[in-house]
Amino acid sequence: MQNFIYYAPTKVYFGKDTHKNVGEIIKGYGFGKIMMQYGKSSIKRSGLYDDVIKSLKDSGIEVVEMGGVEPNPKLEFIREAVRIAKEESVEMILAVGGGSVIDSSKFTAAGAVSNCDVWDFPTRKREVKEALPVGTILTISAAGSEMSANAVMTNMEENMKRGYGCDSFRCLFSILNPELTYSVSKYQTACGIVDIMAHTMERYFTPVEPTPITDGIAESILRTVIESGRVLMDKPDDYDARANIMWASSLSHNNLTSCGRENFLAVHQLEHALSGEYDQVAHGAGLAVLYPAWARYIYRLNIPRFAQFARNVWGVERKDDESAAIEGIERMEKFFEFIEMPSRISDFGLGEVSAERLADLCTYGRKRTVRSFEELDYDIIKEIFESCL
Repeated sequence: MQNFIYYAPTKVYFGKDTHKNVGEIIKGYGFGKIMMQYGKSSIKRSGLYDDVIKSLKDSGIEVVEMGGVEPNPKLEFIREAVRIAKEESVEMILAVGGGSVIDSSKFTAAGAVSNCDVWDFPTRKREVKEALPVGTILTISAAGSEMSANAVMTNMEENMKRGYGCDSFRCLFSILNPELTYSVSKYQTACGIVDIMAHTMERYFTPVEPTPITDGIAESILRTVIESGRVLMDKPDDYDARANIMWASSLSHNNLTSCGRENFLAVHQLEHALSGEYDQVAHGAGLAVLYPAWARYIYRLNIPRFAQFARNVWGVERKDDESAAIEGIERMEKFFEFIEMPSRISDFGLGEVSAERLADLCTYGRKRTVRSFEELDYDIIKEIFESCL
Protein backbone atom coordinates (compact mmCIF):
# COMPACT_ATOMS: atom_id res chain seq x y z
CA MET A 1 0.00 0.00 0.00
CA GLN A 2 1.35 3.42 -0.97
CA ASN A 3 1.50 6.40 1.38
CA PHE A 4 -1.59 8.60 1.11
CA ILE A 5 -3.37 11.61 2.56
CA TYR A 6 -7.11 11.31 2.89
CA TYR A 7 -8.89 14.65 3.25
CA ALA A 8 -12.69 14.88 2.99
CA PRO A 9 -13.84 17.88 5.03
CA THR A 10 -17.33 18.26 3.52
CA LYS A 11 -20.13 18.06 6.07
CA VAL A 12 -22.96 15.92 4.70
CA TYR A 13 -26.64 16.34 5.60
CA PHE A 14 -28.27 13.18 4.26
CA GLY A 15 -31.95 12.27 4.16
CA LYS A 16 -35.52 13.36 3.63
CA ASP A 17 -36.37 17.08 3.80
CA THR A 18 -32.79 18.07 4.65
CA HIS A 19 -32.82 20.75 1.94
CA LYS A 20 -35.43 22.69 3.89
CA ASN A 21 -32.80 23.50 6.51
CA VAL A 22 -30.35 25.15 4.12
CA GLY A 23 -30.97 28.67 5.43
CA GLU A 24 -30.33 27.61 9.01
CA ILE A 25 -27.18 25.75 7.94
CA ILE A 26 -25.76 28.76 6.08
CA LYS A 27 -26.69 31.14 8.88
CA GLY A 28 -24.83 28.86 11.29
CA TYR A 29 -21.64 29.52 9.35
CA GLY A 30 -22.21 33.26 9.66
CA PHE A 31 -22.80 34.06 5.97
CA GLY A 32 -25.32 36.80 5.20
CA LYS A 33 -25.07 37.18 1.41
CA ILE A 34 -24.70 34.33 -1.04
CA MET A 35 -24.87 33.57 -4.74
CA MET A 36 -27.23 30.72 -5.64
CA GLN A 37 -26.44 28.92 -8.89
CA TYR A 38 -28.82 26.49 -10.55
CA GLY A 39 -29.78 25.13 -13.95
CA LYS A 40 -32.71 26.22 -16.04
CA SER A 41 -36.28 25.38 -15.07
CA SER A 42 -36.33 21.97 -13.37
CA ILE A 43 -35.87 23.19 -9.79
CA LYS A 44 -38.73 25.64 -10.28
CA ARG A 45 -41.05 23.03 -11.79
CA SER A 46 -40.35 20.62 -8.92
CA GLY A 47 -40.94 23.18 -6.17
CA LEU A 48 -37.37 22.88 -4.89
CA TYR A 49 -36.64 26.51 -5.78
CA ASP A 50 -39.50 27.73 -3.58
CA ASP A 51 -38.40 25.56 -0.66
CA VAL A 52 -34.83 26.81 -0.86
CA ILE A 53 -35.72 30.49 -1.25
CA LYS A 54 -38.14 30.29 1.67
CA SER A 55 -35.52 28.70 3.91
CA LEU A 56 -32.92 31.29 2.96
CA LYS A 57 -35.27 34.24 3.46
CA ASP A 58 -36.55 32.88 6.76
CA SER A 59 -32.93 32.88 7.96
CA GLY A 60 -32.28 36.38 6.71
CA ILE A 61 -29.90 35.34 3.95
CA GLU A 62 -29.56 37.76 1.01
CA VAL A 63 -29.52 35.87 -2.29
CA VAL A 64 -27.95 36.81 -5.62
CA GLU A 65 -29.41 34.40 -8.17
CA MET A 66 -27.45 32.99 -11.08
CA GLY A 67 -29.62 30.53 -12.97
CA GLY A 68 -28.99 28.97 -16.35
CA VAL A 69 -26.03 26.64 -15.81
CA GLU A 70 -25.86 24.22 -18.75
CA PRO A 71 -24.59 20.64 -18.85
CA ASN A 72 -20.81 20.67 -19.30
CA PRO A 73 -20.69 24.13 -17.64
CA LYS A 74 -19.56 26.85 -19.99
CA LEU A 75 -16.66 29.25 -19.55
CA GLU A 76 -18.68 32.32 -20.60
CA PHE A 77 -21.33 31.66 -17.95
CA ILE A 78 -18.68 31.20 -15.27
CA ARG A 79 -16.91 34.40 -16.28
CA GLU A 80 -20.18 36.30 -15.89
CA ALA A 81 -20.87 34.63 -12.54
CA VAL A 82 -17.41 35.67 -11.34
CA ARG A 83 -18.05 39.25 -12.38
CA ILE A 84 -21.35 39.37 -10.51
CA ALA A 85 -19.95 37.62 -7.44
CA LYS A 86 -17.22 40.25 -7.18
CA GLU A 87 -19.60 43.13 -7.86
CA GLU A 88 -22.09 41.92 -5.25
CA SER A 89 -19.41 40.92 -2.68
CA VAL A 90 -21.04 37.55 -2.04
CA GLU A 91 -19.63 35.49 0.83
CA MET A 92 -20.29 31.99 -0.46
CA ILE A 93 -21.82 30.09 -3.38
CA LEU A 94 -24.78 27.72 -3.02
CA ALA A 95 -25.07 25.19 -5.85
CA VAL A 96 -28.57 23.76 -6.29
CA GLY A 97 -28.32 21.05 -8.93
CA GLY A 98 -26.04 18.34 -10.22
CA GLY A 99 -22.38 18.13 -11.12
CA SER A 100 -22.46 20.88 -13.73
CA VAL A 101 -23.96 23.40 -11.32
CA ILE A 102 -21.52 22.40 -8.60
CA ASP A 103 -18.52 22.60 -10.92
CA SER A 104 -19.63 26.01 -12.19
CA SER A 105 -19.97 27.15 -8.58
CA LYS A 106 -16.48 25.89 -7.68
CA PHE A 107 -14.83 27.80 -10.52
CA THR A 108 -16.92 30.86 -9.69
CA ALA A 109 -15.77 30.60 -6.07
CA ALA A 110 -12.14 30.53 -7.16
CA GLY A 111 -12.53 33.31 -9.70
CA ALA A 112 -14.32 35.56 -7.23
CA VAL A 113 -11.17 35.90 -5.09
CA SER A 114 -8.61 36.02 -7.92
CA ASN A 115 -7.43 38.58 -10.43
CA CYS A 116 -7.02 36.22 -13.38
CA ASP A 117 -9.32 34.67 -15.94
CA VAL A 118 -10.89 31.43 -14.64
CA TRP A 119 -9.77 29.58 -17.79
CA ASP A 120 -6.22 30.00 -16.47
CA PHE A 121 -6.98 27.39 -13.80
CA PRO A 122 -7.85 24.33 -15.92
CA THR A 123 -5.16 25.26 -18.46
CA ARG A 124 -2.64 25.32 -15.58
CA LYS A 125 -1.49 28.88 -16.19
CA ARG A 126 -2.47 29.73 -12.61
CA GLU A 127 -3.12 27.74 -9.45
CA VAL A 128 -6.15 28.11 -7.23
CA LYS A 129 -4.80 29.44 -3.95
CA GLU A 130 -8.16 30.10 -2.28
CA ALA A 131 -11.87 30.18 -3.05
CA LEU A 132 -15.13 31.24 -1.52
CA PRO A 133 -16.91 28.46 0.39
CA VAL A 134 -19.32 26.35 -1.68
CA GLY A 135 -22.35 24.49 -0.37
CA THR A 136 -24.57 22.17 -2.39
CA ILE A 137 -28.09 20.82 -2.60
CA LEU A 138 -27.68 17.79 -4.86
CA THR A 139 -30.41 16.98 -7.39
CA ILE A 140 -28.76 14.24 -9.47
CA SER A 141 -26.45 11.42 -8.42
CA ALA A 142 -23.58 11.22 -10.85
CA ALA A 143 -20.51 13.44 -10.81
CA GLY A 144 -19.62 13.19 -7.13
CA SER A 145 -18.61 16.85 -7.20
CA GLU A 146 -20.52 17.36 -3.95
CA MET A 147 -17.60 15.78 -2.05
CA SER A 148 -14.73 15.84 -4.53
CA ALA A 149 -11.82 18.22 -4.98
CA ASN A 150 -12.46 18.42 -8.72
CA ALA A 151 -14.40 20.44 -11.27
CA VAL A 152 -14.62 20.66 -15.06
CA MET A 153 -15.66 23.37 -17.50
CA THR A 154 -16.00 23.68 -21.28
CA ASN A 155 -14.56 26.38 -23.49
CA MET A 156 -16.93 26.42 -26.46
CA GLU A 157 -14.66 28.67 -28.54
CA GLU A 158 -11.91 26.06 -28.47
CA ASN A 159 -14.09 22.93 -28.07
CA MET A 160 -12.09 22.03 -24.99
CA LYS A 161 -13.33 20.45 -21.79
CA ARG A 162 -10.76 20.72 -19.01
CA GLY A 163 -10.72 19.81 -15.35
CA TYR A 164 -8.96 21.09 -12.27
CA GLY A 165 -8.56 19.76 -8.75
CA CYS A 166 -7.45 21.29 -5.46
CA ASP A 167 -8.43 21.23 -1.79
CA SER A 168 -10.05 24.66 -2.16
CA PHE A 169 -12.68 22.94 -4.32
CA ARG A 170 -13.87 20.76 -1.44
CA CYS A 171 -17.42 21.80 -0.56
CA LEU A 172 -18.12 23.21 2.88
CA PHE A 173 -21.33 21.22 3.14
CA SER A 174 -23.52 19.08 0.90
CA ILE A 175 -27.22 18.39 1.37
CA LEU A 176 -28.16 14.98 -0.02
CA ASN A 177 -31.89 14.25 -0.12
CA PRO A 178 -32.55 11.19 -2.32
CA GLU A 179 -36.17 12.32 -2.84
CA LEU A 180 -34.90 15.21 -4.95
CA THR A 181 -33.71 12.71 -7.56
CA TYR A 182 -37.10 11.01 -8.10
CA SER A 183 -37.82 13.23 -11.11
CA VAL A 184 -34.50 12.57 -12.84
CA SER A 185 -35.18 10.93 -16.20
CA LYS A 186 -34.36 7.29 -16.85
CA TYR A 187 -31.64 8.34 -19.29
CA GLN A 188 -29.96 10.78 -16.92
CA THR A 189 -30.26 8.29 -14.06
CA ALA A 190 -28.42 5.76 -16.22
CA CYS A 191 -25.78 8.33 -17.17
CA GLY A 192 -25.24 8.98 -13.47
CA ILE A 193 -24.91 5.28 -12.72
CA VAL A 194 -22.17 4.95 -15.34
CA ASP A 195 -20.34 8.03 -14.05
CA ILE A 196 -20.36 6.68 -10.49
CA MET A 197 -19.09 3.31 -11.66
CA ALA A 198 -16.41 4.96 -13.79
CA HIS A 199 -15.16 7.11 -10.91
CA THR A 200 -14.80 3.93 -8.88
CA MET A 201 -13.28 1.80 -11.63
CA GLU A 202 -10.81 4.52 -12.66
CA ARG A 203 -9.25 4.23 -9.22
CA TYR A 204 -9.54 0.44 -9.15
CA PHE A 205 -7.76 -0.13 -12.46
CA THR A 206 -4.42 1.46 -11.68
CA PRO A 207 -0.98 -0.07 -11.06
CA VAL A 208 -1.35 -1.03 -7.41
CA GLU A 209 0.38 -2.67 -4.54
CA PRO A 210 -1.95 -4.79 -2.35
CA THR A 211 -4.85 -2.63 -1.11
CA PRO A 212 -7.47 -5.13 0.11
CA ILE A 213 -9.46 -2.64 2.22
CA THR A 214 -9.66 -0.08 -0.58
CA ASP A 215 -10.47 -2.84 -3.08
CA GLY A 216 -13.29 -4.09 -0.87
CA ILE A 217 -14.80 -0.63 -0.55
CA ALA A 218 -14.67 -0.10 -4.32
CA GLU A 219 -16.13 -3.51 -5.09
CA SER A 220 -18.95 -2.96 -2.60
CA ILE A 221 -19.79 0.41 -4.16
CA LEU A 222 -19.88 -1.14 -7.63
CA ARG A 223 -22.08 -4.07 -6.58
CA THR A 224 -24.48 -1.73 -4.80
CA VAL A 225 -24.71 0.66 -7.75
CA ILE A 226 -25.38 -2.23 -10.14
CA GLU A 227 -28.09 -3.70 -7.90
CA SER A 228 -29.74 -0.34 -7.18
CA GLY A 229 -29.43 0.68 -10.82
CA ARG A 230 -31.40 -2.36 -11.91
CA VAL A 231 -34.15 -1.43 -9.44
CA LEU A 232 -34.36 2.18 -10.64
CA MET A 233 -34.91 1.21 -14.25
CA ASP A 234 -38.39 -0.02 -13.23
CA LYS A 235 -38.99 1.83 -9.94
CA PRO A 236 -37.64 5.40 -10.24
CA ASP A 237 -39.16 6.43 -6.88
CA ASP A 238 -37.62 3.61 -4.84
CA TYR A 239 -36.15 5.58 -1.93
CA ASP A 240 -33.57 3.01 -0.83
CA ALA A 241 -32.23 2.56 -4.35
CA ARG A 242 -32.03 6.33 -4.85
CA ALA A 243 -30.32 6.68 -1.45
CA ASN A 244 -27.75 4.01 -2.28
CA ILE A 245 -26.96 5.61 -5.62
CA MET A 246 -26.68 9.08 -4.09
CA TRP A 247 -24.29 8.01 -1.34
CA ALA A 248 -22.28 5.98 -3.84
CA SER A 249 -21.94 9.11 -5.97
CA SER A 250 -20.24 10.90 -3.08
CA LEU A 251 -18.03 8.00 -2.02
CA SER A 252 -16.92 7.23 -5.56
CA HIS A 253 -15.21 10.60 -6.06
CA ASN A 254 -14.12 11.84 -2.62
CA ASN A 255 -10.89 9.81 -2.95
CA LEU A 256 -11.88 7.12 -0.45
CA THR A 257 -11.42 4.53 -3.18
CA SER A 258 -8.00 5.98 -4.02
CA CYS A 259 -6.42 5.39 -0.62
CA GLY A 260 -3.12 3.56 -0.97
CA ARG A 261 -2.91 3.75 -4.75
CA GLU A 262 -2.64 6.15 -7.65
CA ASN A 263 -5.51 7.78 -9.47
CA PHE A 264 -5.31 8.66 -13.15
CA LEU A 265 -8.93 8.92 -14.41
CA ALA A 266 -7.67 7.76 -17.80
CA VAL A 267 -11.02 7.09 -19.47
CA HIS A 268 -12.37 10.40 -18.20
CA GLN A 269 -9.60 12.11 -20.18
CA LEU A 270 -10.80 10.39 -23.35
CA GLU A 271 -14.43 11.25 -22.64
CA HIS A 272 -13.62 14.91 -22.01
CA ALA A 273 -12.30 15.05 -25.57
CA LEU A 274 -15.54 13.51 -26.87
CA SER A 275 -18.02 15.72 -24.98
CA GLY A 276 -15.75 18.75 -25.39
CA GLU A 277 -15.97 18.36 -29.17
CA TYR A 278 -19.66 17.32 -29.10
CA ASP A 279 -21.44 19.20 -26.34
CA GLN A 280 -24.63 17.18 -26.84
CA VAL A 281 -22.92 14.03 -25.57
CA ALA A 282 -23.80 13.42 -21.91
CA HIS A 283 -20.69 12.62 -19.89
CA GLY A 284 -22.00 9.34 -18.48
CA ALA A 285 -23.17 8.16 -21.89
CA GLY A 286 -19.75 8.90 -23.34
CA LEU A 287 -18.14 6.88 -20.57
CA ALA A 288 -20.49 3.97 -21.28
CA VAL A 289 -19.09 3.81 -24.81
CA LEU A 290 -15.44 4.40 -23.97
CA TYR A 291 -14.94 2.38 -20.81
CA PRO A 292 -15.47 -1.08 -22.39
CA ALA A 293 -13.38 0.00 -25.41
CA TRP A 294 -10.52 1.04 -23.12
CA ALA A 295 -10.88 -2.13 -21.04
CA ARG A 296 -10.69 -4.38 -24.09
CA TYR A 297 -7.48 -2.65 -25.11
CA ILE A 298 -5.78 -2.50 -21.71
CA TYR A 299 -6.84 -5.65 -19.80
CA ARG A 300 -3.94 -7.78 -21.09
CA LEU A 301 -1.51 -5.56 -19.18
CA ASN A 302 -3.02 -6.66 -15.86
CA ILE A 303 -5.15 -9.74 -16.39
CA PRO A 304 -5.28 -10.70 -12.66
CA ARG A 305 -6.72 -7.29 -11.80
CA PHE A 306 -9.49 -7.57 -14.37
CA ALA A 307 -10.15 -11.16 -13.27
CA GLN A 308 -10.57 -9.97 -9.67
CA PHE A 309 -13.00 -7.31 -10.87
CA ALA A 310 -14.96 -9.94 -12.81
CA ARG A 311 -15.24 -12.33 -9.88
CA ASN A 312 -15.81 -9.87 -7.02
CA VAL A 313 -18.10 -7.42 -8.81
CA TRP A 314 -19.92 -9.48 -11.44
CA GLY A 315 -19.81 -12.92 -9.84
CA VAL A 316 -17.87 -14.53 -12.70
CA GLU A 317 -16.90 -18.10 -11.78
CA ARG A 318 -14.34 -18.95 -14.46
CA LYS A 319 -11.08 -20.28 -13.02
CA ASP A 320 -8.88 -19.12 -15.87
CA ASP A 321 -7.93 -15.48 -15.26
CA GLU A 322 -8.03 -14.29 -18.85
CA SER A 323 -11.39 -15.92 -19.56
CA ALA A 324 -12.74 -14.38 -16.35
CA ALA A 325 -11.37 -10.96 -17.25
CA ILE A 326 -13.01 -11.03 -20.67
CA GLU A 327 -16.34 -12.15 -19.23
CA GLY A 328 -16.19 -9.33 -16.67
CA ILE A 329 -15.85 -6.78 -19.45
CA GLU A 330 -18.71 -8.44 -21.34
CA ARG A 331 -20.96 -8.29 -18.27
CA MET A 332 -20.16 -4.62 -17.83
CA GLU A 333 -21.17 -4.01 -21.45
CA LYS A 334 -24.40 -5.97 -20.98
CA PHE A 335 -25.26 -3.98 -17.86
CA PHE A 336 -24.74 -0.71 -19.73
CA GLU A 337 -27.00 -2.11 -22.44
CA PHE A 338 -29.61 -3.06 -19.81
CA ILE A 339 -29.76 0.51 -18.52
CA GLU A 340 -30.10 1.66 -22.15
CA MET A 341 -26.78 3.36 -22.58
CA PRO A 342 -25.19 3.70 -26.04
CA SER A 343 -22.49 1.22 -27.01
CA ARG A 344 -20.87 3.10 -29.91
CA ILE A 345 -20.13 6.72 -30.76
CA SER A 346 -22.35 6.36 -33.84
CA ASP A 347 -25.32 5.88 -31.47
CA PHE A 348 -25.15 9.61 -30.65
CA GLY A 349 -26.09 10.56 -34.22
CA LEU A 350 -23.17 12.95 -34.60
CA GLY A 351 -22.50 12.29 -38.27
CA GLU A 352 -18.94 11.58 -39.33
CA VAL A 353 -16.64 11.53 -36.31
CA SER A 354 -12.86 11.69 -36.64
CA ALA A 355 -10.88 9.47 -34.27
CA GLU A 356 -7.82 11.52 -35.26
CA ARG A 357 -9.49 14.75 -34.14
CA LEU A 358 -10.59 13.23 -30.81
CA ALA A 359 -7.12 11.80 -30.16
CA ASP A 360 -5.59 15.18 -30.97
CA LEU A 361 -7.93 16.91 -28.50
CA CYS A 362 -7.23 14.32 -25.81
CA THR A 363 -3.45 14.68 -26.16
CA TYR A 364 -3.58 18.48 -26.40
CA GLY A 365 -2.21 18.39 -29.93
CA ARG A 366 0.07 15.41 -29.25
CA LYS A 367 1.75 17.26 -26.39
CA ARG A 368 0.82 14.80 -23.62
CA THR A 369 0.07 11.18 -22.92
CA VAL A 370 -2.63 9.79 -20.63
CA ARG A 371 -1.44 7.64 -17.76
CA SER A 372 -2.90 4.17 -17.34
CA PHE A 373 -1.37 0.69 -17.06
CA GLU A 374 0.82 2.10 -19.81
CA GLU A 375 1.19 5.60 -21.20
CA LEU A 376 -1.61 6.13 -23.72
CA ASP A 377 -0.15 8.18 -26.56
CA TYR A 378 -1.87 9.65 -29.60
CA ASP A 379 -1.76 6.41 -31.60
CA ILE A 380 -3.18 4.26 -28.79
CA ILE A 381 -5.92 6.76 -28.00
CA LYS A 382 -6.83 6.97 -31.68
CA GLU A 383 -7.06 3.18 -31.79
CA ILE A 384 -9.42 3.14 -28.78
CA PHE A 385 -11.65 5.77 -30.38
CA GLU A 386 -11.64 3.90 -33.68
CA SER A 387 -12.69 0.69 -31.94
CA CYS A 388 -15.98 2.21 -30.79
CA LEU A 389 -16.92 4.52 -33.67
